[in-house]
Amino acid sequence: MRHSSHEPIVVQREVRGVIVPAGVEVKLRPGSVGYITQALGGSFTVYIEGNLFRIAGEDGDAIGREPLPRPALPEGATEADVARLVWDQMRTCFDPEIPINIVDLGLVYDCAVTPNEDGSRDVAVRMTLTAPGCGMGEVLVADVRDKLLMIPTVRRADVELVFDPPWNQSMMSEAARLQTGMM
Repeated sequence: MRHSSHEPIVVQREVRGVIVPAGVEVKLRPGSVGYITQALGGSFTVYIEGNLFRIAGEDGDAIGREPLPRPALPEGATEADVARLVWDQMRTCFDPEIPINIVDLGLVYDCAVTPNEDGSRDVAVRMTLTAPGCGMGEVLVADVRDKLLMIPTVRRADVELVFDPPWNQSMMSEAARLQTGMM
């Protein structure tokens, strides 16, 4: 899904939106007109009536967009294949205000994939936010959890929000620093 700048939309059915950056859930009414400011990782950030709202990818049809396909594992997937898909899924999670994924932003501090005897897996993630008071924190945590649970064989995804050590720009990947002009 590409980053879209000011692509016009009309809300086609009542849809849940989360106000950015407050994190408050609201219902967007059919007929509301606005535009997409960001379409990354399967969710949409839209600007309607002077506010930014995050709309989940699964509700893309409400603004005339297609949702992303679910992740898949190759036949006979190894633990390394699962771990790679876990990191790939986290790279589809974006801060609603910054067009850079949480992995490249340096927000993921730790990720462990644990195989279970029944062939399922548990994933444990420790992550932070760019700012501790961000109202979107729980929304971002839920996005990571939901996207990890989409992975075949993942039974449980524990996503813990931590603020120690505090995030800083040096934790960003070189590509992310280049993209934001923070080199």
